[in-house]
Amino acid sequence: MRAPARTMSPPRAAAAGVPAGRKLAWLPPAVVAGGLIPLAVLGVRAGAGALGPDPVAEALNQLGLLALVLLVASLAATPVKLVSGWTFPLRIRKELGLLAFFYACAHFLTYAIVDQGLEVRAIVEDITERPFILAGFVALLALVPLAATSTARMLKRLGAARWKRLHRLAYVAAVLGIVHFFLRVKKDTTEPMIYGALLALLFAVRIASAVLRRRAAPR
Repeated sequence: MRAPARTMSPPRAAAAGVPAGRKLAWLPPAVVAGGLIPLAVLGVRAGAGALGPDPVAEALNQLGLLALVLLVASLAATPVKLVSGWTFPLRIRKELGLLAFFYACAHFLTYAIVDQGLEVRAIVEDITERPFILAGFVALLALVPLAATSTARMLKRLGAARWKRLHRLAYVAAVLGIVHFFLRVKKDTTEPMIYGALLALLFAVRIASAVLRRRAAPR
């Protein structure tokens, strides 16, 4: 009589050619779908006239906040992996970053088209004369090359080292986004300060990990 077949363990399954992350293949598209829900809700609220006395300002605030939250979430992927050992955040980092770029573009286009009526002179004056708009605009510009090089093809073309250096601009964009938020709210700066503290914590985790790796490396 033959012994009953044993269930294949995860390491053996991986060795047999079963991708370890196949069970999470649904995660990136689910993140994208979930990330677009706030836009749909905002559209429904706008259509129902439920954005308050200043609907354009409310839409701008919501879109800008979503961009910042998603950008910080994408930057949290590696620190979370370093602290917890979880790898799933790395699987959705690109989607979070692209969603952040999408909402940042929506934020700017709402400002340029709906708020300013595509008056180029007024937009240029705002950017050059109002520091919070300048900070937000430069943050958006910093995200453009990151979105443009987010594909595996661009990673291969640039090489891993150059690609990683370029994508450090995400931290620059996040800092400028928080500055934009801080200068925009003027009075109650509690919320932008919270995001600033969170970003500082993410910086600290990355720096601490780099220091520990350097100390552990053989000399």
